[in-house]
Amino acid sequence: MSEIRHIFGTDGVRGRANEYPMTAELALSLGRAAAYVLKNGSQNRKILIGKDTRLSCYMLEEAMVAGVCSMGVQAYVIGPMPTPGIAFLTQSMRADAGVVISASHNPYYDNGIKFFDHNGFKLPDEMENRIEQIIFSGEIAHLRPTGPEIGRAKRIEDAQGRYTQFLKTIFPKNLRLDGLKIVVDCAHGAAYKIAPLVFEELGADVIALGVKPNGLNINDQCGALHPENMCQAVLDHGAHLGLSLDGDADRVVVCDERGEILDGDVIMAICAKNFMEQGKLAKKTVVGTVMSNLGLEEVLRGMGAQLVRAPVGDRYVIAEMHQGGYNFGGEQSGHLIYLDHTTTGDGTLAALQVLEVMVKKGKRLSELKTIFQHYPQILVNIKVQKKIPFSEISPVAKKTREIEKKLGDEGRLVLRYSGTENLARIMIEGREKSMIEGMAEDLAHTIEQNLS
Repeated sequence: MSEIRHIFGTDGVRGRANEYPMTAELALSLGRAAAYVLKNGSQNRKILIGKDTRLSCYMLEEAMVAGVCSMGVQAYVIGPMPTPGIAFLTQSMRADAGVVISASHNPYYDNGIKFFDHNGFKLPDEMENRIEQIIFSGEIAHLRPTGPEIGRAKRIEDAQGRYTQFLKTIFPKNLRLDGLKIVVDCAHGAAYKIAPLVFEELGADVIALGVKPNGLNINDQCGALHPENMCQAVLDHGAHLGLSLDGDADRVVVCDERGEILDGDVIMAICAKNFMEQGKLAKKTVVGTVMSNLGLEEVLRGMGAQLVRAPVGDRYVIAEMHQGGYNFGGEQSGHLIYLDHTTTGDGTLAALQVLEVMVKKGKRLSELKTIFQHYPQILVNIKVQKKIPFSEISPVAKKTREIEKKLGDEGRLVLRYSGTENLARIMIEGREKSMIEGMAEDLAHTIEQNLS
């Protein structure tokens, strides 16, 4: 067996399109391996394949379809569809797996491939490792169905309609968005048709931005990476709120009627309060990450709930939710997961949850957000030569202990290495900005002396 080369990262396979590993050849191999590994015991096996709007999706989609069909599995081609839409349809259509061809918030010249299992959840590490093993070992090279056993490809024409209808069922039937003016920036990405349509059909007056994809403009000075455009449009049009999605629409950035951004922590606080009032917050717990602001912990405590922290990454948030039996969690970035409704982050669904609170309470976002008080937070990145455990570097470990002692219960220090770059990442938060700035500067200097 040949040595396994690791191609999966924290969110599937990703890279520059038409350069290894994001080549048509590897996409075909991924299709074959996934068709072999992700079978769910059904006789009529099928895998759904969706994509965002970048140019290279055509090339990779065709290669993926060829790989799936070459293993005798049916390929159901969905076309442009948000990542959470593929997760929903995979489960709804009883497919063996779902594939999303997208590089999310990355520029158009990048692309990626990620998988969902038959339940609509992202694959665990061990399953991704198994797919890699099969690709590079040649284990299934001899499996070549012929004649009528070759798989067929079928395009699902009403996929967007199915997902749109699902999203609308999330919003309470007795509520409407009449009278609300909403700016929606779709980043020229996968939700460019679906998101504006959902809000319009629920009664809102929608100003749609980023809805003219040409294969090259996805995430280009628009969407969740550039919410300033949305904020300005809210002010220009006198809108009640703004929503910015990223290229695959699995996260959302929100701004209020004043053009001020509410990060994911604020949105979680607002939605958690609504769930608590309805008795719908499982175990009175929200799952955040190590980066979630202390202000979220504080506001949850005030309403009789708690925050559980997971490592950074929506897949780790979901894993913690499964393990603890929780139903709501997310990240500052706007990846928000409502497990009662879906299996992954969904920007449009998250926006509907916020709108539900606004309509029910008859309040503007600027009023709702007052329940949350941010702690000042400092983020610093330091280039390092090697990633030695911090506990093994005496000066760094000593400085860390000093800072943690000084912060006490009114602050936090998170020190970690980047998963993709040679960087040490410092996050310190506390009540006094000047104090934590000094702490971050001291710790950064200590790390530079010992690791740079």
